[in-house]
Amino acid sequence: MTPRIDVNSDLAEGFGRWSFDTDDDLLTIVSSANVACGFHAGDPSTIRHALELAASNDVAVGAHVGYPDLQGFGRRRMDMDPRELTDAVMYQVSALSGLARVAGTRVRYVKPHGALYNTVVDSSTQARAVVEAIVELDPGLAVMGLPGSELLRFAGDAGLATISEAFADRAYLSDGSLVPRSVKGAVLHDVDAVVERVVRMVTDGVVETLDGSVLELSPDSYCIHGDSPGAVTMGRRMTAALRDRGYEISHLFAATP
Repeated sequence: MTPRIDVNSDLAEGFGRWSFDTDDDLLTIVSSANVACGFHAGDPSTIRHALELAASNDVAVGAHVGYPDLQGFGRRRMDMDPRELTDAVMYQVSALSGLARVAGTRVRYVKPHGALYNTVVDSSTQARAVVEAIVELDPGLAVMGLPGSELLRFAGDAGLATISEAFADRAYLSDGSLVPRSVKGAVLHDVDAVVERVVRMVTDGVVETLDGSVLELSPDSYCIHGDSPGAVTMGRRMTAALRDRGYEISHLFAATP
């Protein structure tokens, strides 16, 4: 059988007159789309448009939930009350699910965004709050996150399907966490280097960290950030390199009924 690789991207992160011009192209490249839900980015029309393109391209849809932080693009950590965070996640997934039905698709998984993503790596309180939202709302949803995170641990304990991911365009620390964006070199822009890096991740199961050490990893999905400069070129080159090595770019879910 042809081995399959899932490639995901954060999409629908425009808002009003401010939009990214990469979504349409990326939705012909990736196999899974982490669609903004309006809290950190995304307005209803932008979100619906992305969902319609995802449906027409057989791209799996995930709810990209975040803190209520439009000004900070969801990249500022918030010490939310756990119940408020649970309700916020339920609200975002519910809104996206409604628009997805109209677009002819459905939400398959949940992936936290930005500061929330990084917080639930080691905060058991916030990780549990996110997982409780999914269990209450729809335990058929999968949870995407960083390998070894509290989020995936709680999700697994709750009986939810989990998706571990690696990042094509983000630098790693030796403990497997992401280099903070405030640190130089945290986001990678050299397309050739990113393609080589991803191929090594897929074929050898390792990635070089910021300090030059080697980290072992075996993710289920690989992420390209849609708001990064050159994201479309990076995505095309990366998926072409994987196909050249015999991999099929495909999401992890059965066909939408």
